[in-house]
Amino acid sequence: MRISSAFDAGAIEVLELDGPQNIRLRLRADNAADIRQWFHFRLLDAAHKPVRMVFENAAQAAYPDGWPGYRCVASYDRQHWFRVATTGYEGGQLIVEHTPERNSVYYAYFEPYSHERHLDLLARAEASSFADVRNLGATVDGRDLDVVVVGEPAPTRKPIWIIARQHPGETMAEWFVEGLLERLLDGADAVARKVREQAVLYIVPNMNPDGAARGNLRTNAAGRNLNREWRAPELSASPEVFLVREAMQETGCELFVDIHGDEALSYVFFSTAEEVPGFTARAARQQARFIDSVRQVAPDFQTAKGYMPGRFGEELLTLASKWVANHFSCVSLTLEMPFKDNANLPDEAVGWNGARSKRLGAAMLDPILHHLSDSSDPGSSRPD
Repeated sequence: MRISSAFDAGAIEVLELDGPQNIRLRLRADNAADIRQWFHFRLLDAAHKPVRMVFENAAQAAYPDGWPGYRCVASYDRQHWFRVATTGYEGGQLIVEHTPERNSVYYAYFEPYSHERHLDLLARAEASSFADVRNLGATVDGRDLDVVVVGEPAPTRKPIWIIARQHPGETMAEWFVEGLLERLLDGADAVARKVREQAVLYIVPNMNPDGAARGNLRTNAAGRNLNREWRAPELSASPEVFLVREAMQETGCELFVDIHGDEALSYVFFSTAEEVPGFTARAARQQARFIDSVRQVAPDFQTAKGYMPGRFGEELLTLASKWVANHFSCVSLTLEMPFKDNANLPDEAVGWNGARSKRLGAAMLDPILHHLSDSSDPGSSRPD
């Protein structure tokens, strides 16, 4: 038997591999920060053997509240991922039991989204007559930071920004963007056509390609949590935020959505902007209308469960959606999807996964069109 993780987004530490019933593991920390929860590894030569894997430092994970009710994902071909039995979270340890059907099986915290798939997504966008892929600059490790621009800028077209995967382990965010882009670039989709006619969309599929490739949960190659860098990003340590923020200053912003995943809450929900300084009655009306539009088209989405007020405290304006709401006075939201399953619409086989994230991304076009059509409450999309 062998365990390996020397591949894109691979992450695990092996303490002992003494037969299928004695596999002792440790969650590996992000490369430059003491943050851990993501894992992704390959197990070899265990076909038809009952395997018992113990993640001994699960209690030291960034979000130990995410382990109760959690089930690991697995795949034989890296294309089709399914949930496997997780005995439980006991004594600070996460225990996963599974009998692989084949000699090679991959396990991960959530369905991965590879760098190769990311590049393929950009290539498909570049091939579309409706989109351009523009490079904003380089990351800490020198990877490209790209934005997909859909629509031609014009005075009557509203700028919309959608970013994903500030936290690289939240791979459901890029699955969401893939679904959004596939529909947005579909020439036969009437909603997509109307959106393209009324707006210019700036979509960043992966804000943190370094962290994604390194197998990090929350940070970039310099150890920075990008979603705490928006008030004063540094080009040397958080160029990803610095470059996107500079581009947004040039285009303005009428609508902003930041796509994430939540380890503990088994729901799809928005983190909203009521606590942002300067949040007006007009902003409240627009936000409420947008959220209601999402609820109408996406049964997976709900508003009963979410973050408690005051969660972010003094960090509030260091978060992307909060900084954008304050700076551009526009509808600005953080969308959260679960790592586990949607408690309102559970799926025993796959839980929440890439396919469900893609469908949610595609559904988001309808609320975007409703927002664009709602011009009864005028206001500026430019920063003060």
